[in-house]
Amino acid sequence: MTENQEHNCATCPMRQKAEAKPKSLMARFWRWHTTWCPGWKAYQESLKANTAE
Repeated sequence: MTENQEHNCATCPMRQKAEAKPKSLMARFWRWHTTWCPGWKAYQESLKANTAE
């Protein structure tokens, strides 16, 4: 992914549903998904890089 591309994680509908109802099945699935998803890990790294600047 290039620097010009945005991560979809910021606007992901699955993430929004999970954050709206943190005790739901969708939220549990989302948390599990983030443990292995390479896109989520890249998104987290980009957030760290942006805050360090």
